Amino acid sequence: MRMTQPPALVAVAHGSRDPRALPAVRALVERVRAARPGVEVRLGHVELDEPLLGDTLAALRGPAVLVPLLLGRGHHVKHDLPAALAAAPWVTGTVAAPLGPHPLLAETLHDRLLAAGWDRAGQAVVLAAAGSRDPQSAADTARTAALLAARLGVPVAPAYASAAAPTVPDAVEALAHRGIARDKIAVASYFTAPGRFATQTAAAAPWIAADPLGAHPAMVRLVLRRYDEATAALPRTGSHRLAHAG
Repeated sequence: MRMTQPPALVAVAHGSRDPRALPAVRALVERVRAARPGVEVRLGHVELDEPLLGDTLAALRGPAVLVPLLLGRGHHVKHDLPAALAAAPWVTGTVAAPLGPHPLLAETLHDRLLAAGWDRAGQAVVLAAAGSRDPQSAADTARTAALLAARLGVPVAPAYASAAAPTVPDAVEALAHRGIARDKIAVASYFTAPGRFATQTAAAAPWIAADPLGAHPAMVRLVLRRYDEATAALPRTGSHRLAHAG
């Protein structure tokens, strides 16, 4: 029996105590929903915000693709999301790859920098990410830094708010030791939405600090791309569960 409906798209955000985070994530999800009206689009959170992913899955039946609104291959993508799907046997489907790395993220980061005041005087960028103990997560962040550097034509150094090194101040110092003026080093916010880490890293910027990625049109395209990639790997019947696709 062939699937008669497209899989639901479950956008999975991390969650934050910052009151600005949930509206930002909802705005992105609403734009995804508007861009793909034939698909049921839901939101779930790993922690801290509602609805939690488990509650979102409890209200679903049939095929679904969990699309992490996360930027690399860390613990949540590799373990928490597949575990949540395994705990909901009434939902068939898979977990899509994380959003990063991808050129659409470099496009978004570039636009956020321009909106913050980036111009030809800019000499370098620190790409501020959350951080993870998983080395694949750091590799993903480094790849995005390379994509942004190619787009801007200046050095882009990864830095982290937690669990990895260097910090933003350390990355700024390393760039300064290369002869780059501190007051021409920008911080790009490699976070989907506002939160404690985004605020913390922006405060360390010696020049401008860009806003988080948010509901940029390129983010909408990227979420749908990850959904489409995972959907293409689903079996034609809804009777088999797939392993993590990332």
